[in-house]
Amino acid sequence: MTNDIGGELDKIFESFDNNGIFNDKSLLQNSYQPEDIPHRSKQIKQVASILAPILRGERSSNLFLYGKTGTGKTLSIQYVKNELLKREKKDADFKLRIEYLNCKLKKVSDTEYRILAELIKKFGGEVPATGLPTQSVYDKFVEIIDSEKQLIVLILDEIDQTTKKISDDFLYNLTRLNPELSQSKICLVGISNNLTFLDELDPRVKSSLSEEEVVFPPYNALQLQDILTKRAKIVFKEGVMQDGVIAKCAALAAREHGDARRALDLLRIAGELAERDNSDKIYLKYIDEANDKIERDKILDVIKSEPKQFQVVLTSIIQLSEKQPPHHLFTGEVYNFYRDVCIKNKLEVLTQRRVSDIIQEFDMLGIITVNVISKGRGGRMREIKLAITKDIIEKAKEIILSSLSYN
Repeated sequence: MTNDIGGELDKIFESFDNNGIFNDKSLLQNSYQPEDIPHRSKQIKQVASILAPILRGERSSNLFLYGKTGTGKTLSIQYVKNELLKREKKDADFKLRIEYLNCKLKKVSDTEYRILAELIKKFGGEVPATGLPTQSVYDKFVEIIDSEKQLIVLILDEIDQTTKKISDDFLYNLTRLNPELSQSKICLVGISNNLTFLDELDPRVKSSLSEEEVVFPPYNALQLQDILTKRAKIVFKEGVMQDGVIAKCAALAAREHGDARRALDLLRIAGELAERDNSDKIYLKYIDEANDKIERDKILDVIKSEPKQFQVVLTSIIQLSEKQPPHHLFTGEVYNFYRDVCIKNKLEVLTQRRVSDIIQEFDMLGIITVNVISKGRGGRMREIKLAITKDIIEKAKEIILSSLSYN
């Protein structure tokens, strides 16, 4: 048996070794920073114009970048950051620091304390993981950034996570830091995929955070095709793509709000699936398979990143749906079950209206379907059905169990 499996593994590894699909797959990863960012020169010039005064040691306006996922926001700001640092004058009487932080990272997004601790670490300091009053951590942050004459640009990606998980206070405090600094100056660049994020902010924070705004519109199918064609030339070996593969990738991603990241992921995953099949070509069928895989992963990512309250509502729907025999599931029953789970896990119990809103969001994400059923004089009821496959349900249960255990 062991020899048989060893032989099978030899075949798998040899076929991968000899496969002629990719030249360099890493150029399709999210971390890759291309030298050329097509169809974003207008936005890059706007960002550069707003931040240019920092090269003279002047504080620029706070800047807010927004647009859907995969519209080039992070790529563009990183490009401008690198260009600014290249032009930093070595004989200037101030130091230029441009620091980037993704606020969605698990280790930083939960609390104000953790975000500040991560920022302090970026500036060479350290605070314990827990234990200090938040005000002390603020004081430490101010002390470390004001220890020498420097101009600081703080790029906070997925900035909406800070208000989603914490409150508006964190951003308000950051936008009000300059008067506390004697040697340094600080300006903020906020990035968000949430187009309504600014509207939801306290007006005081909104006015000071979004002094300047740059909007990143979705890419259209032709722009996506251009981006994919340029990237595919260096990523794949010649002649490995069936005609129409790039056009199909672009069309699928354009349908998903013009998301270039999704288009590049589709192409990469399709190539990986072709490799696993030991195919010498990426056929159209691999794009469909890659699209299904991304849809599954996207749902699991949403479940993983949503707050505990969302996860508790979802686990209530899953557990009730699995009761034997299958029965019709309505909002009121979900709410009663949800309340019991919250009490058991010592979590705050949200109002029935808020839970109804969460259920509506799950419907929009395609995790469940909600049908309104008329009961005549008895009014109308919302019937809930899970719309995800068994394997996703099982993985979702593991994610939620781990999250509630962590609580």
